[in-house]
Amino acid sequence: MPSPVPLDHLRRQLSALEPRPCAPVRSFRLGVEALDERLGAVKADAVHEVLPEAPRQAVAAHGFALGLASRAAGAIVWILQTTGRSEMGEPFGPGLSAWGLDPGALILVRVSDAASLLAAGEEALRSGAAGAVIMSGWGEAKVHGLTASRRLMMAARSGSTLGLLVRANAEPAPSAAETRWSIASAPSSPLAANAPGRPAFRARLLRSRSGAPPGEWTLEWDRETRRFVTPSASGGLVSRPADRPAAAGTGRSRAA
Repeated sequence: MPSPVPLDHLRRQLSALEPRPCAPVRSFRLGVEALDERLGAVKADAVHEVLPEAPRQAVAAHGFALGLASRAAGAIVWILQTTGRSEMGEPFGPGLSAWGLDPGALILVRVSDAASLLAAGEEALRSGAAGAVIMSGWGEAKVHGLTASRRLMMAARSGSTLGLLVRANAEPAPSAAETRWSIASAPSSPLAANAPGRPAFRARLLRSRSGAPPGEWTLEWDRETRRFVTPSASGGLVSRPADRPAAAGTGRSRAA
């Protein structure tokens, strides 16, 4: 039987947040010209689904989701299903600071099962108190489906809040999400003086309700501007034509 969600505690945390610094962001662009031209503006009052290309890419998928969340104004609520803790780890304060975030503007919520994850996510989205809500799931669960995704979408619209559902080690389920992405890590290019490079991702757009065709891009996260950027080293931006077969090993990310 699913354990109860600490919704009362979550409500108190949400009510204690500072008001958003400005009007809710309705849409934003990722910052990479070729991707923005293909996709257009990303709706910030909707739910977007982020899938790791493979279970071992769960950290990369969460990095991409965190980048999207960082584009929305306001605090971030991050809800983690604890069954995936041994595989995905947990957010690390110094790492969040290095990403360009204020850990003090982050609310972490831990739940034990998928039903609790969705309930807490819906509550946080509907409240409108945060700029973005990340829901980190692990493994298969019957509660993930079209009905649940529709409820999340209605909550996101009601609260004018960005929702990001990350599902690792699970097959895609029918979903009302605005976009669906498959994410893997990419080689990072060193900066000046051989300093560690920016976090890099290989992002595949699998589906968009706006009608944007699928494609694949390599992009980096720039902590200074808090946006994705074109890779700075040779090779640059990579975009795969939509009609070309995807690379091997991406079977978990097929569109449902």
